[in-house]
Amino acid sequence: MAALIAENFRFLSLFFKSKDVMIFNGLVALGTVGSEELFSVVAFHCPCSPARNYIYGLAAIGVPALALFLIGVIWNNHTWNLVAECHKRGTKNFSAAATFLLFGSIMGRASVAPITWSVISLLRGEAYICALSEFVKPSSLDKFPAEYGAEMLAKFPCRDIPANLTKFRDEVTRRLRFESQLFGWLLIGIVAVLVFLTKCLKHCCSPLSYRQEAYWAQYRSNEDKLFRRTAEVHSRILAAKNVKQFFGFVALDKEEKELVQEFPVEGVQPSPQWNAITGVYIYRENKGFPLYSRLHKWAKGVEGNGPTPEGHELLFLAS
Repeated sequence: MAALIAENFRFLSLFFKSKDVMIFNGLVALGTVGSEELFSVVAFHCPCSPARNYIYGLAAIGVPALALFLIGVIWNNHTWNLVAECHKRGTKNFSAAATFLLFGSIMGRASVAPITWSVISLLRGEAYICALSEFVKPSSLDKFPAEYGAEMLAKFPCRDIPANLTKFRDEVTRRLRFESQLFGWLLIGIVAVLVFLTKCLKHCCSPLSYRQEAYWAQYRSNEDKLFRRTAEVHSRILAAKNVKQFFGFVALDKEEKELVQEFPVEGVQPSPQWNAITGVYIYRENKGFPLYSRLHKWAKGVEGNGPTPEGHELLFLAS
């Protein structure tokens, strides 16, 4: 039981596994900031109408955040690795902690852009002011004319109001912007604390030394680059052979001719090999030697994803 708990805790090292992740998250955040600024300048226009303000203001914050979140989920390799894993092998090899933290990894990365969007929207305050201006109590405004109610308050985000209400509009705008920015700073603080705690747990629970983890990150990056580059060349050569067989010749440029001559392609990889290197990977050691990826496992002839008499699994997900 203690061994199972210890293995499950090792799954806490899911986020920020390399500097590449931090750089990617930073670029996503910067891109989101630019998009939000452009949206606010070009697209955001408060309707200044009761009932519509609230819906429009929340939609301006929530809908783009939701779209960015879904895009983040789609772009995350873990998502499709998980889909492939469930389709080909099921989730029988994963504990509840593994499954939970795998989803946590996907959701965490996908949340970078929507959180950034929400924070910038709250710090600007325009959407928040638009959404909540009609809910400000007239009694909270000193000497507010009794003949005006929520309908006039809903027009405060716009400038089309009677001159005698200008000072009240400024007061409402100042109050709501203060609340909006306060929520924005609180959200930044909460995210910063969560990131700090995650980093601490990651370093405390990692079964790998700092240097080995850095090596693993470098290996994964290099393997991915080489695999993609080789797959592109392999597919081009195979396509050239098939086109030549159909037409009797193939029109290749000088570079492609050199590739065909240098790298002879005899056939294609069977589906079982593709399935073996596709899916969620859990860090594995076999007889004390690390296996850094599914491709590495396949190359070494190690079968399965669960513990075996010859080796054991360390519950540690690749990012």
